[in-house]
Amino acid sequence: MTKQTYTTTFVVMAILFNVCLIASNLFAVKLFCLFGKFTLSGAVIIFPISYIINDCLSEVYGYQKAQLVIWSGFVMNFFFVLVAQLVILLPGAPFWEGGEAFKYVFGAAPRATLASLLAFVAGSSTNAFVMSKMKVASSGKRFGLRAILSSLAGESIASLIFVPIVFWNLGTKVILVTMACQIVAKVCYEIIVLPLTARVVKIIKSHEGIDIYDRNISYNPFKLKD
Repeated sequence: MTKQTYTTTFVVMAILFNVCLIASNLFAVKLFCLFGKFTLSGAVIIFPISYIINDCLSEVYGYQKAQLVIWSGFVMNFFFVLVAQLVILLPGAPFWEGGEAFKYVFGAAPRATLASLLAFVAGSSTNAFVMSKMKVASSGKRFGLRAILSSLAGESIASLIFVPIVFWNLGTKVILVTMACQIVAKVCYEIIVLPLTARVVKIIKSHEGIDIYDRNISYNPFKLKD
């Protein structure tokens, strides 16, 4: 049995991926208006970075290594949410006045938390799957197109899960508009930074000396080893 090894670059990217996910949970409570018309969550600033990292992982290390990082993100997010709930239950000091603000930021509703975790796993897994399949089909060419289409697929799946669950009581129109705004904003974000993403992928491939093509592998998201 061959023991799997992980390079420093891979580990750093995995850590950054997890940090982006946990930070997006905290930033999600801040809502802002874009151009005075579109209401978006503060998570839109950092969450797309996780998809960019996902693209890099899938492109360089392959689907199964990317899926391993995705599941680590799920576990770390769940751990963070669980610990946050335990801290909220701790009795505040008599002189501390930040109880309500702390609970508002860290005490996400169970429904929203569950929706976020499900959307993350489904969306990220879809992103990695599409990226992997398209790489093999295109013989590794057209990275930009593959990155955009895989993110579009992943963000669409994530929004289809998250938005209806969280905003189910606001009506179909609000749900559809919110989904469209999130998908467009996040994909545009990736398009803007695409030159940087492509450059980073090229550097990592050169540094690691690998460029994985997922031929004859299992796309079972629960199978993390060859």
